[in-house]
Amino acid sequence: MEKSQAMKRDWLATARTLSEALPYLQRYEGKTVVVKFGGHAMGDDKSMANFARDIVLMKQCGVHPVVVHGGGPQIAQMLERLGVKSEFIDGLRVTTEETVEVVEMVLGGVINKRIVAAINGQGGKAVGITGKDANLIICEKAVKTRRDPESSIEQVLDLGFVGEPVEVNPALLETFIASDLIPVIAPVGVGRQGETYNINADTAAGAVAGRIGAKRLLLLTDVEGVKDGDGDVITDLTRAKVMELIEGEVIKGGMIPKVMTAVEAIDRGVEAAVILDGRAPHAVLLELFTVHGGGTLIRK
Repeated sequence: MEKSQAMKRDWLATARTLSEALPYLQRYEGKTVVVKFGGHAMGDDKSMANFARDIVLMKQCGVHPVVVHGGGPQIAQMLERLGVKSEFIDGLRVTTEETVEVVEMVLGGVINKRIVAAINGQGGKAVGITGKDANLIICEKAVKTRRDPESSIEQVLDLGFVGEPVEVNPALLETFIASDLIPVIAPVGVGRQGETYNINADTAAGAVAGRIGAKRLLLLTDVEGVKDGDGDVITDLTRAKVMELIEGEVIKGGMIPKVMTAVEAIDRGVEAAVILDGRAPHAVLLELFTVHGGGTLIRK
């Protein structure tokens, strides 16, 4: 009897949750959400299956997910197995002609198809592509600089085949979005002369989200969100506040490129971007369909 009552309470809690989700389901119906997936959230089969189930549920509810994935740790493992040495400048991988072939193989092959298989395994219809397909993401060579601490002279860094998106052609994505297919994009772009470029996954997701006018850009990371000076997560930020926190060195290090990706996506027309912990169970669903949300929401 006690077990039966406990089960009934669980069912009621589930029904209540579904009922409370209704206004959020209505808000996102027919809208596009770009989800950047990477880090430790990709690490094990259980996490992958949970993520895939959430993506399929989004599509089933009338929301159109577009997945962009990373794969830095997997690339590093493959390069090590093949005996290809990697050089880093200021934390950025120098992508040589030899390295970019491995990057394309790992991102566009092993990782991409693993995510596709996971989504299909949950009843979805995922299609794996790269930024090279239908000239989806056209790149130019990324130009990075750093200031020499001794001479204060600005130095140009040669990162090889690291690309910066300069054009996104959304026709292929629009075809998928209008159907029951879920696009899964590997961040490998193409140059004007057919060159292959390795793109930072956050950057690729932001460029795609801005071009297709996504309602939300979700950047799944390995941290809970943007933190203040006391280490507490900031739940809501405006564009102006982001720039203020960067200038005051509250936002620093690896978080800067993430928030700048969010800011640039908003400037291109995305309603809001969210930086949240992809390791948390059902992080995407909590963000979209509950009052609680998660992580840090950045809006104009």
